[in-house]
Amino acid sequence: MKKIDKLIFLLLFALSAQSVWAEDVSFTASAPGAIPSGTPFQLVYTVNASSKDLRIPEIPDFDIVAGPFTSQSHSTQIVNGNMTSTTTIRYTYTLVAKKEGTFTIGAASIVVNKQKYQSNSVTIKVLPPDEEAPASQNSGSQQNIATQQLTADNLFVLPVVSRYKVREQEYTLVTYKIYSRVDLVDIQAPKFPDFKGFLVQEIDLPQQKRLSMENYKGKNYNTFILRQFLLYPQTSGTLKISPMTCDAVVRIRSQQQVRSFFDSFFDTYQDVKKSLSSAAVNIEVLPLPKPAPADFSGAVGKFTLSSNINKSSLSANESLTIQLKISGNGNMKMIKTPTIKFPADFEVYEPKVINDFTNTTSGVTGTKTIEYLAIPRHAGKFTIPAVTFSYFDVASQSYKTLSTSAYELNVEKGTSTAGGVVTNFTNQEQVRLLGSDIRYIAVNDFDIKPFSTFFVGTWRFWFWIWCPLLITLLLVVFFRKKAKENADIALMRNKHANKVARKRLKVAAKNLKLGNKEVFYDEVLKALWGYVSDKLAMPIAELNKENIAARLQSKEVTDAKIKEFIDLLNDCEFARYAPADDAKEMDNVYSRTMALITEMEQMIKK
Repeated sequence: MKKIDKLIFLLLFALSAQSVWAEDVSFTASAPGAIPSGTPFQLVYTVNASSKDLRIPEIPDFDIVAGPFTSQSHSTQIVNGNMTSTTTIRYTYTLVAKKEGTFTIGAASIVVNKQKYQSNSVTIKVLPPDEEAPASQNSGSQQNIATQQLTADNLFVLPVVSRYKVREQEYTLVTYKIYSRVDLVDIQAPKFPDFKGFLVQEIDLPQQKRLSMENYKGKNYNTFILRQFLLYPQTSGTLKISPMTCDAVVRIRSQQQVRSFFDSFFDTYQDVKKSLSSAAVNIEVLPLPKPAPADFSGAVGKFTLSSNINKSSLSANESLTIQLKISGNGNMKMIKTPTIKFPADFEVYEPKVINDFTNTTSGVTGTKTIEYLAIPRHAGKFTIPAVTFSYFDVASQSYKTLSTSAYELNVEKGTSTAGGVVTNFTNQEQVRLLGSDIRYIAVNDFDIKPFSTFFVGTWRFWFWIWCPLLITLLLVVFFRKKAKENADIALMRNKHANKVARKRLKVAAKNLKLGNKEVFYDEVLKALWGYVSDKLAMPIAELNKENIAARLQSKEVTDAKIKEFIDLLNDCEFARYAPADDAKEMDNVYSRTMALITEMEQMIKK
C-alpha cells in the first residue's frame, strides 16, 4: 500500500508541475529593428521548455538562406533547498530582404506539452544599401588611420527637431542623436544649450542606450538617442538654439609593421577622443492670434474640463468641496488655477492643486486636479456659477472655451456653537477652530504654600556656585588632551582612516547607482590606498603593494586578508579600463571593499 501511495503522490506532483510549467511557457520572436538591403540577418524563436512542431508564417518579403538551426541550453539552480530547472531552445533562421521598406513577420506557433503557443510578431525596416562602400583601411601611420576613420561623415551628432515653426507656448521636440559608422566606445562631457526663451521639459530615457540602424543621406549608421527635450517657447519671434557639444571615444585598430610571423595574427587597438558639435537650430515662433478670450491665461494644446461637488444640500457651518479636472496635452505646467465665484456669505480657503503630468514625445500629458473648500455661514439657497476655461487649440488653430455646470445649493440652518470645529479639507488638512477668541477666567481653587526658607546659604546654593567652576576645569583638561592629539598628525590619520575611507565609498556608491564606471573604480581605489596610507602612517612615496603587504604583516593582519586586499586593488585597476560595464560586478566590488575595510579595522586595532 505504501508503494501505491508513493506512486499516486508522484503522479499528482508531476501533473501539477506540468500545469505550472504550462502556465510559465514563454515563446518569443526577435530580429533587428532595421537592416540594410542585401544584408543577411537572423530571426530567432526562443522557447523556455521542451517543444516540437515549430511552424513559422509565410515570409514573402524575405528569402530564407539558412536554417532553422537549433540550439539548446539547460541550467539548474538550488536556492534555499528549492530546485529550479530552466530549459531554453532557440530556432535560428538567416534571412535576406528582397526589397526595401517596412515589413512585418507574423506570429509563429509551437507545441509544448500538447498545448499550442504563439509568438509575437516582429517588424523590420529594410534600409537602402550604402551609396558607397566603407572607407578602406590603408596602411600608414597610426595618426593617418585615426584621421581616415574619424571623419565628419562617419561620426557626428545631429539635432532632430519635430517642428521648426510653432505657435507661442506650443511644444517642439528636440532629439539629439549620435550617428556612427565606427566603433564608438563612450560619449563624455556632454554639454547641452541653455534653451534661452523656452520652458524646457526633459524626457526620461533608459540608462542603457539601444542602438538602431538608420539610413541618412545615402549611408547607413548606427544611431542612438543621447537626450530628448520638449521646448515650449515663451515669446514670439526667431529663437536660436545654440550647438550641443560632447567628446566621443572611438576604438580604432592600430596597423603596425609586421616584424614576426605572429604579428600578423594579433591586432592592437587604441581609444581616440574626438570632439563633436551639433549645428545650431532656429525655431520660428508665431504669436497667438488676437483678440483672445477674456479668461484666456496662456493654455495651448488640447484639453478637457470636468467638475463635481460632494454635496448639494448641507447645513450652515458645514464644509463642501468642489473638484475641477483639466486633462489633456499641452503646456500643462503653465495652466493657471481657475477661480470659482462663491457667494459672499461663504468662507473660502486656498484651493488644493494636484498635478499628475508625464513628459512624452507627443508633449506633456496628464491631469491637473483642483479642490476648492468653502463653508456657508448662513442658511438659504445659493448658486455657484459655472467655471470657464479657455485655451488655444493647436489642431484647429483657434481658441476654444470649456465650461462646467452651475451648482444649486440648499443650505439649512445649522447649530451654532462658540467653539465649533469645521470638518477636514478632503480628510487631510485640519481647517481651523472658530469662535475661540475669548478665553474665560479660571474659577478653580489655587494651591497656596507658605514660603519660610531662604535659598542663599543652603547646599543647593553652594552646588550651583561650584558646579560651573568644576565643569570649566573638566573642559580645559579635555580640550588640552584633544589639542595634544591633534598635534600628532600620524595619530589623527590613524584614528580617522576608517571614517575617511567610508566617505570615499559613499561617493563610489552614488556613481554606482548612476552607472559611472570609471569614477566608481577611481573612488574605490582612493578609498583602499588612502585607508592603508592613513592607518599605517605610510607616506605616498612608499605606497606600493609590496610595502603594504609587509606593513600589514607587522600589524598581524592575516595572509588571507592581505592577499584579498592586493587582489581587490588589481581587480579595480583592471576593471577601470576594461570595456565591459557590469553593474553586478561593480556592486560586488563595492561589497567586498566595505567588508574588507571593516575586517582590517578590527585586526589592526588588536
